[in-house]
Amino acid sequence: MTISDRELIELAKKALQNAYAPYSKFKVGAAVLTKNGKVYTGCNVENSSYGLTMCAERVAVFKAVSEGEREFTKIAIVSSAGKKTFPCGACRQVLYEFADNMEIILEEDGEIYKTSLKDLFPEGFRLKEDSQ
Repeated sequence: MTISDRELIELAKKALQNAYAPYSKFKVGAAVLTKNGKVYTGCNVENSSYGLTMCAERVAVFKAVSEGEREFTKIAIVSSAGKKTFPCGACRQVLYEFADNMEIILEEDGEIYKTSLKDLFPEGFRLKEDSQ
């Protein structure tokens, strides 16, 4: 299955509608595309104990991983701010775990912006392959 960047953005927007952000009022939606062509979505889920809050990007990736997916090609991220919303450092590390050069798709004013995880996070942490 082939999905366009615009379609991936629209799925992220749909996920954004389910965001639970009563504290920050900053809602985020994400849609991650697997190498197999499947899409998994996520939204941010806040908690009054802020450290327990989960970002949309990690929700989407964790949903996919829990279904057996391990290889990703791109992720679309949108927010209620309507501006380009880049993944936070924790999300960058989680994305790097599974796809160190994943394409990042963002939107601002209806325009699609593309970058890569490698550009945003050039020196992510990874254990040596033989030590896993």
